[in-house]
Amino acid sequence: MKLWATDVFSDRALLLALALLLDVFLGDPRVIFRIIPHPISLLGNVISFCERNLNHKRLGEVARLARGASLTVGIAIIVIITGWLLQIFMAQYGLWALELILIAFLVAQRSLYDHVRAVVIALERDGIEAGRRTVSHIVGRNTENLDGGGVSRAAIESLAENLADGVVAPALWYLIFGLPGLFFCKAINTMDSMIGYRNERYNMFGRVAARLDDAVMWIPARFAAGLIILAACLFSRSNPLRAIRFVLNDASKHPSVNAGWPEAAMAGALNYALGGPRQYKGGLKEGVWIGNGRFELLPVDIRHSLNLFVAACCLNNLLILTLWLALSWGRSA
Repeated sequence: MKLWATDVFSDRALLLALALLLDVFLGDPRVIFRIIPHPISLLGNVISFCERNLNHKRLGEVARLARGASLTVGIAIIVIITGWLLQIFMAQYGLWALELILIAFLVAQRSLYDHVRAVVIALERDGIEAGRRTVSHIVGRNTENLDGGGVSRAAIESLAENLADGVVAPALWYLIFGLPGLFFCKAINTMDSMIGYRNERYNMFGRVAARLDDAVMWIPARFAAGLIILAACLFSRSNPLRAIRFVLNDASKHPSVNAGWPEAAMAGALNYALGGPRQYKGGLKEGVWIGNGRFELLPVDIRHSLNLFVAACCLNNLLILTLWLALSWGRSA
């Protein structure tokens, strides 16, 4: 049993390392997804359809909570079973390449980098209006009234938070639980991003999804903060000790139990102040500052954050490769 477990984790670590490398070079191949829908896009359509038909204004809070919980649990069960069946099928027929592609499609290193870099390009080439439009694709807040610093902060916050949500969490859940864990992680994160808002429409309906996402992302968020701190050791303009101090002082100030960790690490590493006054869809307003550095950020500050993100991803991939080598050595010893 011990040898079998070592074999399984070793194989997963190798596939994961290869998939992350494939994602770096290919990202989301748009040609393919013009023909077939991206798995997350397809799941989003299902969630949206169910929400429209289940979440009615006339319902009381308890009914909304129950319906939202049923949707969350139902989707979770479906994706876990789907992942389990696919895992068995691919293992039976040796379809490791298909599993490799699935993993690569469900991590977001390259796509996240490209989306945040697009904000920099929009700001530098076309100005604030273009920056607002571009950043609106990656954040859930209202962007119409953001100034240049607000657009830059929003992009950097999204980059830091999604290092945990889109890179570390899928990798960790796949490594431990295989495809069922990967599918479950992505499904819960997708539901939280769609129905996890604390506003009149979703406060009760999406509560279970939001709380479950908090649990799913708890360890990845803290691990992502650690990666950013380690990455800060590689750049002269970054300060890992300040990143640690910001995490200890400010991570808990964030309304999310998880998002504050990588955001505080990023803010501390580069001496930024992230967060601040902002308004989300549905009217919810927040005004918590993460860090006490410079808050009037520029496009070049996004570029520095992207460099830190790339370094953190490289460290994450190196750790996974090291794990595979250690497991392989243990298997052959």
